Amino acid sequence: MNESLGNVSRVSFRDEHPDLGDGREEILKGLGLPQKSVNPKWFYDQRGSELFDQITRLPEYYPTRTEILILEENRDSIARMCGPDCILIEPGSGSSEKVRILLDAMRPELYVPIDISAVFLQRSARTLGEEYPWLDIAAVCADFNGGWSFLEELPASPRVVFYPGSTIGNLEPDLAQRFLRGLREMVGPDGGVLIGVDTHKSTDRLNAAYNDGAGITAEFNLNVLRRMNELLDASFDDSSFSHHAFYNEGQRRIEMHLVSDNAQQIEHAGGHFDFRAGETIHTECSYKYSLEDFAALAQSAGLEIAETWQDDQALFSVHYLRRAV
Repeated sequence: MNESLGNVSRVSFRDEHPDLGDGREEILKGLGLPQKSVNPKWFYDQRGSELFDQITRLPEYYPTRTEILILEENRDSIARMCGPDCILIEPGSGSSEKVRILLDAMRPELYVPIDISAVFLQRSARTLGEEYPWLDIAAVCADFNGGWSFLEELPASPRVVFYPGSTIGNLEPDLAQRFLRGLREMVGPDGGVLIGVDTHKSTDRLNAAYNDGAGITAEFNLNVLRRMNELLDASFDDSSFSHHAFYNEGQRRIEMHLVSDNAQQIEHAGGHFDFRAGETIHTECSYKYSLEDFAALAQSAGLEIAETWQDDQALFSVHYLRRAV
């Protein structure tokens, strides 16, 4: 169902009613594995989102500011590659911060922000509509991994998916391939994917980015314990766990873990978890790709790189992908 958002007549909202659930079963399953793990999506309650916003501004954390610089310096060539009057689709749009860099250059026929948080999405879409009164916005509350039936109602213009932030790196390679293959089907033969990808680089640089001196990343990681306390009625004490992040050079990925500082038993509503001293909860992976590695991943999904933009130090990359011939 579409509805107009307040006085912004060019902005509509559609609620696909994604089933968020309470996450209890999923979290319990992850914590029952030999390598205990939780999905990184549980980082992002209000406190977690605030902490991540602080992380993006830290001197050690280069990805956000570097990607913004690439978009700012190359917005005209990016716009030419995407083509005029496209349908610009952004899954996980959040506050639509980065797309603002491109809008005036691209002048899309329609912008489709997709997010799972209805209230936040409505607020963000309304704000964007007020800032860009010429822009048509069709905001959709949906799980981008859970079905795209709303896409059938979009205009027939070429579709471009905007996927910044190196979020693709949070997916295991087989899932990343599957995700890209889904994007290939969605954009069709005349569309494309504009995607941000963090690059493989020195271990020291990567370790510093995820172990900042101010301890904000550690606080962000530990916050997931508080989230699990709420969801599981559990007794995690964040003072008895430590943040541990490192670059796994063999797999070219950052791994974030929470380390149990001692042997302990954590109670929850349905039982308990036992932790050995030094045992970890794996909370996140962030894969880093050389240009060649990402080109190979794209090719395995039936896509090819049409253009690449990088900063002077090659810390980050932005690619435009299209269907392989």
